[in-house]
Amino acid sequence: MKLDEIHNVYFLGIGGIGMSALARWFLLQGMQVAGYDRTSTGLTKQLEAEGMSIHFEDAVAGIPSWVEQEKEHTLVIYTPAIPKDHVEFNYLKSKGFDIKKRAEVLGIITQAYYTIAVAGTHGKTTTSSMIAHILKDSGKACSAFLGGIAANYNSNLIWHTGEEKAVVVVEADEFDRSFLWLKPNIAVVTATDADHLDIYGEHGALVQSFTDFVERTDTAGKIFLSSRAAEVLAGAAAKQAGTWVYSAGANTDCRAENIRIEEGRFVFDYVSVHDIIKGLYMQMPGFHNVENAVAAISVALELGLKEEDIRRSLSNYRGVKRRFEYILNEAGKTVFIDDYAHHPEEISAFLKSVKALFPEKKITAIFQPHLFSRTRDFAEGFGASLSLADEVILTGIYPARELPVEGVSSDLIFRNITAEKKELIDIVQLPERVREGDFEVLVTIGAGDIDKQVAVIRDILNEKK
Repeated sequence: MKLDEIHNVYFLGIGGIGMSALARWFLLQGMQVAGYDRTSTGLTKQLEAEGMSIHFEDAVAGIPSWVEQEKEHTLVIYTPAIPKDHVEFNYLKSKGFDIKKRAEVLGIITQAYYTIAVAGTHGKTTTSSMIAHILKDSGKACSAFLGGIAANYNSNLIWHTGEEKAVVVVEADEFDRSFLWLKPNIAVVTATDADHLDIYGEHGALVQSFTDFVERTDTAGKIFLSSRAAEVLAGAAAKQAGTWVYSAGANTDCRAENIRIEEGRFVFDYVSVHDIIKGLYMQMPGFHNVENAVAAISVALELGLKEEDIRRSLSNYRGVKRRFEYILNEAGKTVFIDDYAHHPEEISAFLKSVKALFPEKKITAIFQPHLFSRTRDFAEGFGASLSLADEVILTGIYPARELPVEGVSSDLIFRNITAEKKELIDIVQLPERVREGDFEVLVTIGAGDIDKQVAVIRDILNEKK
């Protein structure tokens, strides 16, 4: 595929967070962009407002006429989440269109740039957006393809429009081995915990995929591994020169020390074999985000940024939508936080940070499990992590791309929750449950459609107070 020969791009699954970033990039290049998605969302409405034509019924009639009229100059991009029996996908395939996965196209685009790729079963969205913001805010020519909406830019695409060639930051997705299309100059791996076992089958296959990703890093480049990832990928790391291990608290090549909370903010010292930066603070809370910040600072220093720029940029970094996002945080009112966590390790890290910030308050967690397979594979882990809350409200499973699995329901998790109070409800009952409840700190957790409840819950809490 030669990008200079493409005039039109048609997306199957345009509303996905990774797909929409690509769609925005092609639109900025002056190309005609349109697409299909299953449902209308706030994000698809934004894409339409930006000039993209989107329809929501899987039918050949919905494909714009210019797609077939300019076949030689049209690229079709699809997400792996598209089912095998998708009508439009199979029609375009039968007509011989150039059809590529999102990950392959991203790999082709980034070949022309110095690329920083951030991978990990959790933490990659925050870390990649943090790196991109520090670089951008410090005046470095930087573009980024992100897996979430960066609050500082209200977008999942940051694009440098000046003449200077930009460094590109890419969120490298392990799902469907997508990140193996990338050849980064700098690679970051935040975590390699078991996940996506519906794709990989077992943890060892996932680890092998991360090993393959690390080994694709330019030999003249650098690799930054979290201490947990380094333990798992020790063999791969040993093969690469320029591998650094980072952590929050452990004795690693680069690390956070003296981590504390001051006036509701996380503060820490950055220490590496070359640099010490004391008294850094972040607007975005979380012990896990301190570790993400260590990775981001290490990359920034590798690219030659100055301490004063890093300090300022980190302090004004506002995070990513649905990653430890304060919805309500006013004196005298219920604190309400929303988070995308959908793996036991993520939930554990999130709730430990919430408890550290509000040690004297009752924590109520509302969790919507994501995927039948993930619920089946990690039921005990979900139960243990959710039990960190004082009170748990559990909803039914959001199926996403999956069909129901016999014998798998939220009850598998519910049985393993040991919190003092717990209940299992249908998500449609959630607004009434919030109206009836008495909350000090309320958190919503999950990667499904629980985000649609956030504004409803916010309004109910405001009415109650």
